[in-house]
Amino acid sequence: MLGQDHLDSTSVSDKIGSLDLPNEPLVSGLHIGIPEEYNFETIKREVIAAWEKVADLFSNAGAKVTRVSLPHTRYSIACYSVLNSCEVASNFARYDGIEYGHRVDGEKSTESLYAASRHEGFNAIVRGRILAGNYFLLRRNYEKYFLHALRVRRLISNDFEKVFRTGVQFLLTPVTIGTAPLYKNFIKKDGREQTALQDICTQPANMSGIPAITVPVCLSSEGLPIGLQLLGPQFSDAELLSTAKWLERAVQFRSTIL
Repeated sequence: MLGQDHLDSTSVSDKIGSLDLPNEPLVSGLHIGIPEEYNFETIKREVIAAWEKVADLFSNAGAKVTRVSLPHTRYSIACYSVLNSCEVASNFARYDGIEYGHRVDGEKSTESLYAASRHEGFNAIVRGRILAGNYFLLRRNYEKYFLHALRVRRLISNDFEKVFRTGVQFLLTPVTIGTAPLYKNFIKKDGREQTALQDICTQPANMSGIPAITVPVCLSSEGLPIGLQLLGPQFSDAELLSTAKWLERAVQFRSTIL
């Protein structure tokens, strides 16, 4: 999917080039950055080993690999938690059971219809985000939470812009701090805890509005996939996909799992 959607006010009107990828992508001459802040204390050794191995693959193929710093990325989860809740509260306000969304039967007043339809139509996670978002957007909290989160998001975005201005073309990071969790372990924590654990490496790209792609690179000792993430500047989608295509071929993950 590429280009402007005239029915979507958030889509860009800039002309974007073709996404046709080369048959034989090359990475020689590319400048790959390794963000130091993604080497968390809790990250598993197998993930670090995969990260280092892929960095070596790029280096051996002629790419320049250097360490970079993104000091504000550690705030991305807290920033996301505020902004996402505000967006959910705002966007989901239309689902009142009359104009949009699920509607219950048998309610005797408009107010009870609203309440029952929204309670029945939204699960606990969505209801929690609506509640939190409306709290953050209260007049007395607007500056403290919502506007402050917007400022933090700008700092996160500025970190990426500064790195890319130094000549770094793409960033290479883990996707998660561990291997893919088993379902029985995943459900032991609620959605908020899982977000803090599993999304800490991927949320900064969302906060800064840059393209990112995940590539599975190997299997853990338990036979579970480990992936790495490539991130690029805004509108570098074609180049990013080309680099991901090269990485996919270099690690030969498909033949590994077959």
